[in-house]
Amino acid sequence: MAKVVIAFFMFCTLLLAGEADDIIKKLDNNMRGENVSMKLTMKIVSMGHERTMKIQSWSEGTKKSFTKVLYPPKDKGITFLSLNNQMWQYVPKIERVIKIPASMMLQNWMGSDITNDDIVKQSSVVEDYDAKILKKDGKLVTLELIPKEDAAVVWGKIVSLIDTETYTSQKDIFYDEDMKEVRIFFYKDVKQYGKYHIPTYWKIQPLQKKDNYTEMLLEDVKYDTEISAEYFKKSALKRFSR
Repeated sequence: MAKVVIAFFMFCTLLLAGEADDIIKKLDNNMRGENVSMKLTMKIVSMGHERTMKIQSWSEGTKKSFTKVLYPPKDKGITFLSLNNQMWQYVPKIERVIKIPASMMLQNWMGSDITNDDIVKQSSVVEDYDAKILKKDGKLVTLELIPKEDAAVVWGKIVSLIDTETYTSQKDIFYDEDMKEVRIFFYKDVKQYGKYHIPTYWKIQPLQKKDNYTEMLLEDVKYDTEISAEYFKKSALKRFSR
């Protein structure tokens, strides 16, 4: 009898693991598609000060992304390129390309609560994390994402609240290597673009600096369109900076 119970438990565990993997794959596909380009506005609130940035990005799969700052004027033309887990930045004022080491992936991007790892979409939850269902409440499922042993990621784990009707996240809690909560992403205003759904409002709340936050409004989102391969070459950093 004990063997039957153990076998049944293992079978249920495998079913839940398979369901978790299916959910996270659909979520990841919603975020990326075959490729995606977008313009977005970012509001950064830090120590009582507020500033606004406008950004354009292009990405293909999990290994290629290009980002350009459009506003404010003092930062206009700064570009970022991510290729195969390597990242470069071009700064027009000094006309210099800078390679950003992996050790700086957790540093804040342009003074926001976004990290370098976030802005270049370096990590794929499908490739780098094992998913486990913690809770189910109707269409809402809470997943725990634990990094795979050989994954080059910066988080100890991520806990995500996912709407399985649209396969979009409502909240992501990020933990450091000591399993302490570091920040929370909140998402809302889900919109549909063809067969894809994506939250168009994001708020990032660092837990150590509760008076600080970053808001992102996604605009002009386009999936599965033709994106020139020229965006994903090192020459793009200077070429598309103009």
